[in-house]
Amino acid sequence: MKIIYAGTPDFAVPALRALIQSSHEVSLVLTQPDRPAGRGLKLKPSPVKSLALEHGIPLLQPETLKDEAVQARIAAEHADALVVAAYGLIIPATVLSMPRYGCYNIHASLLPRWRGAAPIQRALLAGDKETGVTIMEVVPALDAGAMILRGTLPITEHDTAQTLHDGLAEIGAELMLQAMDKLEREGRLEAEPQDESLVTYAQKLQKAEAVIDWRKNADELSRQVRAFNPFPVAHSTLKGETCRIWMAQAVSGTAEPGMIASVDNGILVGCGHGLLRIDELQLPGGKRLQAKDFLAGNPLCPGDRFGS
Repeated sequence: MKIIYAGTPDFAVPALRALIQSSHEVSLVLTQPDRPAGRGLKLKPSPVKSLALEHGIPLLQPETLKDEAVQARIAAEHADALVVAAYGLIIPATVLSMPRYGCYNIHASLLPRWRGAAPIQRALLAGDKETGVTIMEVVPALDAGAMILRGTLPITEHDTAQTLHDGLAEIGAELMLQAMDKLEREGRLEAEPQDESLVTYAQKLQKAEAVIDWRKNADELSRQVRAFNPFPVAHSTLKGETCRIWMAQAVSGTAEPGMIASVDNGILVGCGHGLLRIDELQLPGGKRLQAKDFLAGNPLCPGDRFGS
């Protein structure tokens, strides 16, 4: 089949790579315009653009898909399908109607749970036992299309948003390729409508959510730390400086909220219930360090405090 692929960040790379390596033809890639990045704020291509260039696939990087010239370029492809993965732009109904067999999205949750911008992080924060990927029809409403395929991924106590992101991207690639192969064979895909009574929304992350409140229980804080790794990174004050906490686990024990109880095996800090064992942290201007390496250059002792 002739496929147009729309995606932008790292999450969208495995599926594009899988389609490139398949018997299908990716005839056009849509990705967001290059954005300033790094200290020099130089324009940086998206990961999807880099892969497309590597394989010589034509690119389109519009600021909007509402432009008539852009729509004419997409229509000129006469594509069989449009595949979408974390593209980041609204796709107008006019464009959705263009591909012969429709438009299909890779969404990083088990729909109808966690529609929206941050499904991976919200699943972790909520304490979900599993997450997954849903291949769905693209409709004008947010993540509301009928479901084609779903694949699950357990959430462990050691998972971060990054580890789940990487696992889900690979599952999404595998499922989308299965869907496109079936679409080519049968000319249609069976779809199950979402149960609207089970819908939850994954609101976009706010940096203010990354501040640690030591009065919360240790399990909740462990999930917060892991959900905000690698962005926006959970943090607390330590001796007047902002300390970023990259990895932490809940353990049993008791201490006042924010007070360091022990530094023998990680840095154990009191919470509303239980202790949080900080395993990896970072001070301003410094590197991310394992707790034992951090303590070698920044001595702490029981009774010292995180937070105000």
